[in-house]
Amino acid sequence: RQGVMEKARRRLREFDVGDKFSRLPLPRAAVLLPLMVRGGRLHLLLTVRSMQLRRSPGEVCFPGGKSEATDKDDIDTALREAKEEVGLQPEKVEVICRLMPGIDKMNNLVTPVVGFIEDTFQVTPNPDEVSKVFVVPLEYFVKPLNYKTFSYKTFSGYLTRIHCFIYDDQEHKMSFKIWGLTAHFAVFLALVIFGERPTFEVDYDLDDLISSSEKYFIDLYASVHERKKSNL
Repeated sequence: RQGVMEKARRRLREFDVGDKFSRLPLPRAAVLLPLMVRGGRLHLLLTVRSMQLRRSPGEVCFPGGKSEATDKDDIDTALREAKEEVGLQPEKVEVICRLMPGIDKMNNLVTPVVGFIEDTFQVTPNPDEVSKVFVVPLEYFVKPLNYKTFSYKTFSGYLTRIHCFIYDDQEHKMSFKIWGLTAHFAVFLALVIFGERPTFEVDYDLDDLISSSEKYFIDLYASVHERKKSNL
């Protein structure tokens, strides 16, 4: 277990962006990518949004949300939201890094915060926000059994690739659809940690993942920014 975690820590720290993008003039949000080791393999914890939520009800996502005035930084936001949504106490998370951010459909700048949690963590979902919690082997996001992709033009006109995974969960005896920004973050996390080629195409140069992921984000941000300027 320690060996698996140590290798992941080392790889993740190379990709830590810190607060490099925190001054960009977009509303901010953060999500926690909670990693745990089960049976010697890394797994990722995901949630299903409550059906009573106004935005994206029933969709799979990571614990997270918009930043609040009292949050010191993105890490604070991600930890506060994880506590509110699934009862994960901040001191039970070993925060490793912040990865390259994404931009959601509301044009929020979303920062993924990666942290280790114990596999014994007992989930207490807040029913107002979360209907289910499940875990997926991280490897599934580079070697999926059920995967499709489609091209997508963002509101700002940027053409990108959407990953869509269907994961059959034995524990819940049901299938979960993981797509959009959630899948984008999960794929990038798996690429960083495993350092191997996935069984599908991605929008990065895998021989130079650090600079190509930064270029991908900067192009996306520029398209949003241009759109904003042309709306003024």
